[in-house]
Amino acid sequence: MYARSLFCLTLAALPLPALADTVWLKNGDRLTGKIAVLDGGKLLIETEYGGSIPIAWKQVSTLESNQPLVVEFHGSPQDELSRSLSAADEGQVKLGNGSESRTVPLASISQLIHPKPLIQDFTWEGNVDVALDYKRADTNTDDYDVAFDTEAKHGLWRHNAQASYHREYQDGVTTTHNWEAEYALDRFIDEHWFWQGRLDYKRDHVEEVARQRTIGTGPGYQFWDNELGAFSLASLFNRSDYLFATGEKENFYSLAIKWDYNRYLVGKTFELFSTGELGKPLSNVADYSLDSELGLRYRVTDWASLNMKAEKDLVSGSEGDLDETRYTIGFGVGW
Repeated sequence: MYARSLFCLTLAALPLPALADTVWLKNGDRLTGKIAVLDGGKLLIETEYGGSIPIAWKQVSTLESNQPLVVEFHGSPQDELSRSLSAADEGQVKLGNGSESRTVPLASISQLIHPKPLIQDFTWEGNVDVALDYKRADTNTDDYDVAFDTEAKHGLWRHNAQASYHREYQDGVTTTHNWEAEYALDRFIDEHWFWQGRLDYKRDHVEEVARQRTIGTGPGYQFWDNELGAFSLASLFNRSDYLFATGEKENFYSLAIKWDYNRYLVGKTFELFSTGELGKPLSNVADYSLDSELGLRYRVTDWASLNMKAEKDLVSGSEGDLDETRYTIGFGVGW
């Protein structure tokens, strides 16, 4: 008994080989790592020695993996969950599902993504974007813009936090100086439906509306959330409190539709993203309001990116209509 226990402890102390996916190329090369995603004709494999490496799908001879992957085929509306991939003849791969398996051509596969369970361990991701603009002419302009966006998930809960800061000088005079922060908490009911509560706060040191605070709650629907991106809509019942620079106060209730969309393209090299909120006040303070953002992010490395964004802020039907559009190009850091 003592010898057997000692043998088990010895085995437990030995380093075990790390499970890795393998990709064979048509030129004879072989890569090992972890398959991240196949999309847009690019297979992205994460390696310890070279980071994330995109590979042209048409250059892959075969591959193998012990991780479950969702397989999508060209011209087929149905996805297939494969519990493993096994190497086969050139241009083919074997999809394994327990005792059943079948061999398919690589050319018939359009996507490989990881299944994302509803209940999962803690995950955290985010991005910080910085944009600077200096103009020297008849009017000297300095423009600074910083945006922060992060999301954390644990079990059935999802935490979303956003913050932004914008300041602009013209000939040394501050013409724009504001910041905004928002926190939203989602509680998932099932794979798609969730309930959201959120708090948004805006501070402006220049404009007539000095402070805005909005508290809202309501149901939401997650259309998809996977390795290629996510899309969700939330319908909210909001209460907004305004404090004007003159000291006057105003509050009102509104209904709003809020969206959050992002989609990775070309093996996660590019990311198209959009967030925003369309609101309808329940009083006569305005006809409607729109606060939205649309952008494209190009990932230079695993953590660095370049981005282009367009932001729209519109309030129609109020005493002083607001219609502002801003365009920025900047540098970002993600995790």
